[in-house]
Amino acid sequence: MNSEKIHKMVGTGVLTAVVIVVYLLTMGISVGPFNITFALIPIVVGAALYGWATGGWLGLVFGAMVLFTGGANAFLVINVPGTIITVLVKGAAAGLVPGLIYSALEKKNRWAATICAAAAAPIVNTGIFLLGCLAFFMGTINEWAAGAGIENAGVYMMTAFVGVNFLVELGANLLLSSVIVRIVDIVKNKLTANKARI
Repeated sequence: MNSEKIHKMVGTGVLTAVVIVVYLLTMGISVGPFNITFALIPIVVGAALYGWATGGWLGLVFGAMVLFTGGANAFLVINVPGTIITVLVKGAAAGLVPGLIYSALEKKNRWAATICAAAAAPIVNTGIFLLGCLAFFMGTINEWAAGAGIENAGVYMMTAFVGVNFLVELGANLLLSSVIVRIVDIVKNKLTANKARI
């Protein structure tokens, strides 16, 4: 096994731990019924450093943490398979898609690649969550909307489920784009220096 593969395995392992720790440390931060997650930031770092497969893995770990820590309990009591599918797919895609975007744009403009990848993570995460709601939970969501005095279930989903949480996650990822670029530069420069020595 060459040093690049070893570095990727170790780096992926470290970022897996970082995703878990960041999720656990920030899981109590919420606006409305759902936690604001900052775990998308190390997922984007991993996707930029090691590609879409690592991004997908880190996102899957994030999804598993949501399930294991009770972050999806409100939906698990309604539809267990639908909740598991939605949470794991949205998590994995929130790492996989930024990885594909970053690799497509990196050679043209690293900053644009990072900003687009950082923005894609919360957009994909939230978008697939909303699609999962439409596919598996609309009966219950209609009841919740009616109980809240909102006639339109779509408006209810956007205000009760997405709202401020999405904006904070998107803002945090965009604000930290420069940090993500710096981390990626440091690690890639170190890898290049190691290759030159071998």
